Amino acid sequence: MTAASSAKQRVSYFYQPDVGHFYYGPSHPMKPHRITMAHHLILSYGLYRKMECYRSHPASPNEMSAFHSEDYINFLAKVTPDNLRGYVNQMQRFNVGEYTDCPVFDGLYEFTQLYTGASLDGAVKLNRGDCDIAINWSGGLHHAKKSEASGFCYINDIVLAILELLKVHARVLYIDIDVHHGDGVEEAFYCTDRVMTFSLHKYGDFFPGTGHIKDTGAKEGTGFSVNAPLTSGMTDDAYERIFKPVMDKIMEVFRPGAIVLQCGADSLTGDRLGCFNLSLKGHGECVRYTKSFNVPTLVLGGGGYTIRNVSRCWAYETSVLLDTDLPDEIPYNDYFEYYAPDFKLHLTPEQRENMNTEASLESVRVDLLTQLMALKGAPSVQMSEVPPDFELIKEDANAEMERKSTKEKREGVGMNDGGSADDRRSDKGGTKDGKGERREHEAELAG
Repeated sequence: MTAASSAKQRVSYFYQPDVGHFYYGPSHPMKPHRITMAHHLILSYGLYRKMECYRSHPASPNEMSAFHSEDYINFLAKVTPDNLRGYVNQMQRFNVGEYTDCPVFDGLYEFTQLYTGASLDGAVKLNRGDCDIAINWSGGLHHAKKSEASGFCYINDIVLAILELLKVHARVLYIDIDVHHGDGVEEAFYCTDRVMTFSLHKYGDFFPGTGHIKDTGAKEGTGFSVNAPLTSGMTDDAYERIFKPVMDKIMEVFRPGAIVLQCGADSLTGDRLGCFNLSLKGHGECVRYTKSFNVPTLVLGGGGYTIRNVSRCWAYETSVLLDTDLPDEIPYNDYFEYYAPDFKLHLTPEQRENMNTEASLESVRVDLLTQLMALKGAPSVQMSEVPPDFELIKEDANAEMERKSTKEKREGVGMNDGGSADDRRSDKGGTKDGKGERREHEAELAG
């Protein structure tokens, strides 16, 4: 498969208005407010008119437990800034709390539900063929592990979305252009050939410390983890010389049925935590090139800590996905003052040295292409039955309840007549000797 100009693609956009209201803390670099800012830019540029916009659902504990452990999800659901003292051991176990980069803040669990639900909704839309591209800028939290928070990430919405896509697609490609290595996603799929991970990241004395070029996968997944370790000062041109030839080879040998693209904006110039020097056009070129393969694609956010640049980036990349040119002058919006002093969309890269030499870039490129050429074609998978998506499971459950209710009404089945509607007990008034429960259900027991 080679990159080709695509026909007009249907784009769905998922957003939850409350997702930007959460607050990690005054000194924490992660600011969910950037999602609200990006949304307002998308609105003020009029991009919402060119795509279908959806309010996403909050993910349920059952949906999250498709990857994460139940005790970890239960902990996130219960812990609050007010009850921390009762969870000291669990906070150490799950890498959450004051002495980590994953604090407990008001509404933590609700926050994870909102960004995760949006990614799952996007995956379901793609699986059903209702759109060609799904966007969730609140998602992309790629560091979270099965039972551990990490790097500002608590629930790994990417892994959950990929698992949803795997219900329909034999192979899924994950691409990560965040400045940090996508370790949580790579770890989750390190031993399978059904998911290929491709991450370009700063490597060496930099969080999370993983993503060496020789980390290529294990067991059936050997060769399917593709890591491009880079160093400070990456420019648009240098980045493109790695990204495009490796992408071409991946699409040729892996032939994914779906793609998940994580667009962490901390690889942009001037990021508070990043050290690359990409412009919006260089970062967005990866999005445009991925789109050109015409494969169903879920596009997610990720890192990004100079929030005025994050919102610029994701609004611009929304326009790339919509094949729409934007004027450089930022239109007036609720957060207009954040874009002072120039009020321009595009960024000028800093005057700094690119520490990636021609020789080092060529070495990375050759090593990755050699790794991919060693793969023996696209792996196949025997899929006898496609598992239902979570939306269908909920719809089936609701339909079954409705069916039972209708049947009972039709047959005259009601409360206190021994029918199935009587088979309910509450904790109210319960006692060890059962007398409290007897009082609670006197009508049932009346002779």
